[in-house]
Amino acid sequence: MTLSDFSLDFFRLDGKVAIVTGGNTGIGQGFVVALAKAGADLLVSTHGTNWEETKKLIEAEGRKIEFIQADLAKKEEIRKVVDKCIKVYGKVDILVNNAGTIRRNPLIEYKKEDWQAVIDLNLNAVYYLSQEVAKIMVKQKSGKIINVASMLAFQGGKFVPPYTASKHGVAGITKAFANELACHNIQINALAPGYIETANTAAIREDEKRNNEILSRIPAEKWGSPFDLMGAVIFLASRASDYVNGHILAVDGGWLVR
Repeated sequence: MTLSDFSLDFFRLDGKVAIVTGGNTGIGQGFVVALAKAGADLLVSTHGTNWEETKKLIEAEGRKIEFIQADLAKKEEIRKVVDKCIKVYGKVDILVNNAGTIRRNPLIEYKKEDWQAVIDLNLNAVYYLSQEVAKIMVKQKSGKIINVASMLAFQGGKFVPPYTASKHGVAGITKAFANELACHNIQINALAPGYIETANTAAIREDEKRNNEILSRIPAEKWGSPFDLMGAVIFLASRASDYVNGHILAVDGGWLVR
């Protein structure tokens, strides 16, 4: 390839099929809309059935979208997601492991069942779903897996020990999968969102003291929104990032460099 061969079409996803977990609200919904705008058709797994708004947004872009209700914390339900994608579209080019949960409690009060619930969804589901999709991508000799990490893939946090452990684990899985699958023309990277305005962060933003602490550390001096992650997911899902592998991309307004 020569320099003149580069094209902005490398950021397009026409003809591609993407699975996005937890893609009906917040950051996940932003990923789904971004991928559709770039040309991809979608399969979205959710834990509920509140997908009408997302369906309308994608159909407005002229793209196809299918939904499946699945509890990804249960290993047996992961296969259902992959099977439906293959049944509907015949392939999977992109996997975005977005689904996750967080439970807050002081360390010495943390319950075993809360630890297990967070690890099962945030870490085990990422591993098992990526493994199943990788089997298909290896046969295709191409694919993109995008994991969702966190600022707590770099830091310790407070009151969320399993969440922190799971996001450090997501970073590790990203690097491990990249080492094994790069030779098959598969790229595995992760996005690490900073402090983003979603329903999950509403309580923190409403706490004036905590909100001010966060804002004082962000060089951009504002919270991010799902909109701020849309360009990044397109980049990592597209041909434009073919030589980017095993990377954790922070989208944080500068939080980590403060």
